[in-house]
Amino acid sequence: MTDNFEKCLGIILKHEGGYVNHPKDPGGITNLGVTRNTYEDWLDEEVSVEEMKALTPEDVEPIYQENYWDKCKCDDMPEGLDLCVFDFAVNAGPGRAAKYLQTMIGTVADGGIGPNTLGALSRYLDEEGLKTSIENYQNARQEYYEGLSHFDTFGRGWTRRVEETTEEALDMI
Repeated sequence: MTDNFEKCLGIILKHEGGYVNHPKDPGGITNLGVTRNTYEDWLDEEVSVEEMKALTPEDVEPIYQENYWDKCKCDDMPEGLDLCVFDFAVNAGPGRAAKYLQTMIGTVADGGIGPNTLGALSRYLDEEGLKTSIENYQNARQEYYEGLSHFDTFGRGWTRRVEETTEEALDMI
């Protein structure tokens, strides 16, 4: 496949936006889509609100690469589907993104993408095609969001994100 990380990261950072601390968001303080807890885990030290507000795309890029893109093996996926899996991993966790992909392609949903998942994905893509695969994945992702208790608060944004990501993914084909 191809290295589409930089392009996908740009799309995700556009969706994530800047500094937020919404009282109903369980992630708490977040900037550029990276929560304070994630950033503290990455640095292995506590960070201040000011440090969180000062985050740059260069600060968070390696976190996105290692914790989400690489963890989900997005380099081994076709362009478009890599964006969808990466975006869902960022928004709902890499294990969940992987399990939704694995469920869709009919393999063991263990949350880890390895050779078995990639082989099953290749066969699924051969049977369904990339466009249908992207649409199926994004439909399952939307159903996940609609089942969350926070959907009343964040649902419009999640739905917009799924719709926009689907459109961007299909444009990559």
